Amino acid sequence: MSDAKRTALVTGSTSGIGLAIAGKFVAMGYDVAVNSFEPEADVAGVMQQLRAGATGRVAYYQADLADGEASHALVKRVIADFGSLEVLVNNAGIQKVAPIEALPPSDWDRIVAVSLDSAFHTIRGAIEGMAQAGWGRIINIASAHGLRASPYKSAYVATKHGVVGLTKTVALEVAERGVTVNAICPGYVWTPLVAQQVKDQAAVHNCSEDEVIRQVILAPQPTRQFVQPEEIAELAAYLCSDWARSITGSAISIDGGWTAK
Repeated sequence: MSDAKRTALVTGSTSGIGLAIAGKFVAMGYDVAVNSFEPEADVAGVMQQLRAGATGRVAYYQADLADGEASHALVKRVIADFGSLEVLVNNAGIQKVAPIEALPPSDWDRIVAVSLDSAFHTIRGAIEGMAQAGWGRIINIASAHGLRASPYKSAYVATKHGVVGLTKTVALEVAERGVTVNAICPGYVWTPLVAQQVKDQAAVHNCSEDEVIRQVILAPQPTRQFVQPEEIAELAAYLCSDWARSITGSAISIDGGWTAK
C-alpha cells in the first residue's frame, strides 16, 4: 500500500505531541483527520499551519473524547468521509496532580475516560476495517508512567498502565491480520504547557529555569533533556512503515533513560 493512500486519525492533535505527529503524517502525504474538543474556529491557525503544503486532505473533527459514544462516532465519521482508516493514533489525554484522598472522583472519571476509555472506543471502531483490509497501524501514546509510577498521579498512572495492557491485548488479537498495535511511552516532553510550568516552578522555588528543569522536572530523566515532540512523531512514522511489521504489542520507551533505572 502506498503511503500517499493512507488515512490517519490522530486524537488530541491540535498541540504538543499530537500536533507533531499530525504534521509528520501530513508531510508524508497522508490524508489526516485532526481532532480536539475545541470548536473549529478556535483551531483555525493550527489547521492553516497543517494544510500549508499538504498534498493530502487535512480535516478537523471536533469531539469530546470523555464521551465514549463520541469517541466511537469520531472513527466512523472519519471512515465515512475518507473511505477508510489505515492509521489510528490515540494521543488524547489529561492529567491531574493530587494526593489520592484529595482527588475528586469526577477528575478520576474524566482522566480515565479521556486517556483510556477513548482508546478502547476508537480501536473498537477502527479495527474491523483494518483487519479486513489486511493492513493497519494503531499507536497508543502512553507514557513512562505506563511503566513506572510517581506519587500524586494515581489516575494518570493507572490509565497509562491500562493503555499499555490494552495495546498488548489488541496486538495479540490481530497479530495474523496485518495490523500492528504499539504503545509509545515518552518521558517528559517539551511542550508549551511544560514551558509555562518551568516558569511557574522557577518563581515558586526562587531559582533559575535551568535549575528547575534539571533538579525538579527532569530529576527522573537521566539525560536531563526533554524529549521533543518531533522525536515521537518520527518514531510514529517508523511504526507506520512496512519495515515495522514485526513490531507489535510493544511498549516503546522514549524517555531519556528514565525506565532504565
